Amino acid sequence: MPGRVENKVAFITGAARGQGRSHAVRLAEEGADIIALDLLEPIPFVTYPGSTQEDLDETVRLVEKTGQRIIARKGDVRDLASVKAVVDEGVAEFGHLDIVCANAGIMVFHEWQDGTPEIWDYTIATNLTGVWNTIMATAQHMIDSGGGSMILTASTSGLKGTPFLNPYTAAKHGVVGLMRAFASELAEHNIRVNTLHPTGVETEMTAHIQPLIAGFLERHPQLGGMMVNQLPVQISQPIDQSNGVLFLASDEARMITSTEFKVDAGATAY
Repeated sequence: MPGRVENKVAFITGAARGQGRSHAVRLAEEGADIIALDLLEPIPFVTYPGSTQEDLDETVRLVEKTGQRIIARKGDVRDLASVKAVVDEGVAEFGHLDIVCANAGIMVFHEWQDGTPEIWDYTIATNLTGVWNTIMATAQHMIDSGGGSMILTASTSGLKGTPFLNPYTAAKHGVVGLMRAFASELAEHNIRVNTLHPTGVETEMTAHIQPLIAGFLERHPQLGGMMVNQLPVQISQPIDQSNGVLFLASDEARMITSTEFKVDAGATAY
């Protein structure tokens, strides 16, 4: 039985671990070859460790275990030339590009008075400019391939305000704007562009951040309700988000574009 993305090629940023690795493996399980990019460096300001070459090697191992091919490289989404080099290499090897997952991002929790220009600039450069760079590095390849699906990872913070994350919230709202603008222009090329809006996801990042959030909410308990899911779950799993990515990447979603696709356990319903 053919897979849902059989013979397609997917480019995924932030693929060394967490949601990015999960997306790579899930798409590979359904027949896609993978082009993977990750920074593989410590990230200033954040409270969790940066990804490593060993992390990316594990993504490679898991994808190859499915029988699919993968090219995995170090790259920085803040630098268009860096992203383009990885994409171009992958397309030269695999011949086409059909799926783009702009997944890479950082999260720096802080109370508003502790914000700095450096935190703002780094967050916007990674979470917003990085998405723009990803689109710019891949769009022509997708046009040449006859179309495809771009999935831009936003967040519940792209649909509502989130306390202690003002640069992140601004960036994720901006990702929704990019989605709407590029969906309009790229539609004539049969390229669909949608945003994915996860609730909290259990990854290395959230494991390190949860104690920090708890401390903030002890000082500001009136904000706790803003971080509650409607469904009786505290946090989602990476596979929950990857199944959403798979749907948007597949032909099952061929009529879906310019949409905010929520996999948020009802978090944005409040």
